[in-house]
Amino acid sequence: MKRHKNGNKQYFTRMGTRKKVHAFVRVKPTDDFAHEMIRYGDDKRSIDIHLKKDIRRGVVNNQQIDWSFKLDGVLHDASQDLVYETVAKDVVSQALNGYNGTIMCYGQTGAGKTYTMTGATENYKHRGILPRALQQVFRMIEERPTHAITVRVSYLEIYNESLFDLLSTLPYVGPSVTPMTIVENPQGVFIKGLSVHLTSQEEDAFSLLFEGETNRIIASHTMNKNSSRSHCIFTIYLEAHSRTLSEEKYITSKINLVDLAGSERLGKSGSEGRVLKEATYINKSLSFLEQAIIALGDQKRDHIPFRQCKLTHALKDSLGGNCNMVLVTNIYGEAAQLEETLSSLRFASRMKLVTTEPAINEKYDAERMVKNLEKELALLKQELAIHDSLTNRTFVTYEAMDEIQIAEINSQVRRYLEGTLDEIDIINLRQIKEVFNQFRVVLSQQEQEVESTLRRKYTLIDRNDFAAISAVQKAGLVDVDGHLVGEPEGQNFGLGVAPFSTKPGKKAKSKKTFKEPLRPDTPPSKPVAFEEFKNERGSEINRIFKENKSILNERRKRASETTQRINAIKREIDVTKEALDFQKSLREKQGEYENKGLMIIDEEEFLLILKLKDLKKQYRSEYQDLRDLRAEIQYCQHLVDQCRHRLLMEFDIWYNESFVIPEDMQMALKPGGSIRPGMVPVNRIVSLGEDDQDKFSQLQQRVLPEGPDSISFYNAKVKTEQKHNYLKTMMGLQQAHRK
Repeated sequence: MKRHKNGNKQYFTRMGTRKKVHAFVRVKPTDDFAHEMIRYGDDKRSIDIHLKKDIRRGVVNNQQIDWSFKLDGVLHDASQDLVYETVAKDVVSQALNGYNGTIMCYGQTGAGKTYTMTGATENYKHRGILPRALQQVFRMIEERPTHAITVRVSYLEIYNESLFDLLSTLPYVGPSVTPMTIVENPQGVFIKGLSVHLTSQEEDAFSLLFEGETNRIIASHTMNKNSSRSHCIFTIYLEAHSRTLSEEKYITSKINLVDLAGSERLGKSGSEGRVLKEATYINKSLSFLEQAIIALGDQKRDHIPFRQCKLTHALKDSLGGNCNMVLVTNIYGEAAQLEETLSSLRFASRMKLVTTEPAINEKYDAERMVKNLEKELALLKQELAIHDSLTNRTFVTYEAMDEIQIAEINSQVRRYLEGTLDEIDIINLRQIKEVFNQFRVVLSQQEQEVESTLRRKYTLIDRNDFAAISAVQKAGLVDVDGHLVGEPEGQNFGLGVAPFSTKPGKKAKSKKTFKEPLRPDTPPSKPVAFEEFKNERGSEINRIFKENKSILNERRKRASETTQRINAIKREIDVTKEALDFQKSLREKQGEYENKGLMIIDEEEFLLILKLKDLKKQYRSEYQDLRDLRAEIQYCQHLVDQCRHRLLMEFDIWYNESFVIPEDMQMALKPGGSIRPGMVPVNRIVSLGEDDQDKFSQLQQRVLPEGPDSISFYNAKVKTEQKHNYLKTMMGLQQAHRK
């Protein structure tokens, strides 16, 4: 077990066994797969590459044409579910037990790294490793009621060798004044200035993920329309405390989910301008990463070049450190990209040579340690009391001394120093300590009395106060050696050492108070002003808007429930039809019977016919109700749109009148003036994102019955989209005002 110190805190790390990094390969699906050049082993752990010889090199040609790579798994035509189960599930599970984990996606640009790590946020089934890891964390927390587990997240972006916080756009964070830096301490590497956010629900974690995703830098080139232009590290911090009060030990861990930018061959990607500069930084940092991996795989190397770039420095803990490390290498399966595929597979092979030492991270809760020590102290006192009673020392007390007892010891010490008391009786250790303490008190009082006597006779100057010494020397009061020259005006004068407490202190500066103006010099931001407007002048319109919206949501809810009932009836109709068809076919096989020209059927088939008739009647009734509800929803939506338009228009008028129009123009806005409310132009009114919410409601009706666990995922996504649409609305209002 290793022990680390950080100020007054102590951290312990259990020594772990060394293990190699797990490396997997995921092949991007393609219609043009190079079957003759790429082959997979039967064990699904190896991949063989075969190249045709270049005849242009002549008869003597030593070109290598065959490569074989042994990895931990080859994922070909694998679903997102299978990828997560194979690659990440164990790493996340062990993180709840105190082990750090890192999952990294590496590969050529456009090979599917971001899809593997993040997935398609538009479709719940296509979500990647990152959102699935968040879901697994919260599911496992629910399964551990004996522990109180806190979850925090951060999102770091490394763009052109600069660090950026992808969650700095949140209103309670804001941009950092000082640039972020990478700092090392005994507990590992952390980013100074990176915001870390506490999240108690799965939906909140998804909201932070989607917020960061919207801030990532992407660009388009010939190889990828949405190419990530930066390295991103999403970190999940876990802290698990036992709910047992006597348990003072708790565990911490973190999961780094790394989405690396793709390496590029500039000749293929055709990058120019800013994209070319970004590609240069990306290739340079990936080259340094490969150098660090090569050094880690060489057991003879003492120095590992982690500080060559921000990427390797930030991942120092993950690369060969205290964590479970997994690499997912994304490659193409096409012959045209075979050179880059070979390069990526070489990197994966080198990564498998790297060893890590995962260990449980344990810490100790100081508050619980104090409570446990207090309990132990109480037990020891009880045992000591029993021991004293057996040895006839019942008069001895071990409690803290009161003021009367301390005063008595002080009196005994003074009498002992004066010679009137021959010895001081010793009772216990606490009394011995107090006796020595009173000796110190008496000595300090005597020193103060001597100093006070000297001050009445002499003026004391601090030996280190050179300015004061120089002044008295110039005045001729003392010579160069500091000896007294004379006694001016009959007063004694001398040099000495003045205590620090006698030095005059600085006078406290009086605080200036400023009278706050009635109208701010700079207008408040539109979002803040909009909230104020809704509570004051626009409260009535906002109330009507909310009421209409509430009615609209109620109608939508009823429509959703009716739709589910219709779908259930439709499924039951289909099942009944199948059963009825089966009965008919059975009757035809057995032979049909007629009585007076009427077909004879058995009771079971007759009941199915009646049931089908009743179900169709219910279906028509429910469908008519749904049509009526849709008509009401359309009418309510029209009312909501009108209220929203009115609310935004009134807000723009109020904002201009309150903060933009000069005060000398306010008189013209009063009743009877030349300017009427509404004459301040508003050229553009942008939707508040309600159309997106309508789409989301429809998406819920279609998707949620198939995946109930997707509720948090979609709720977080729609809230993030609404927020960004709202910010666009405010920007549109500002631009309209400037025009």
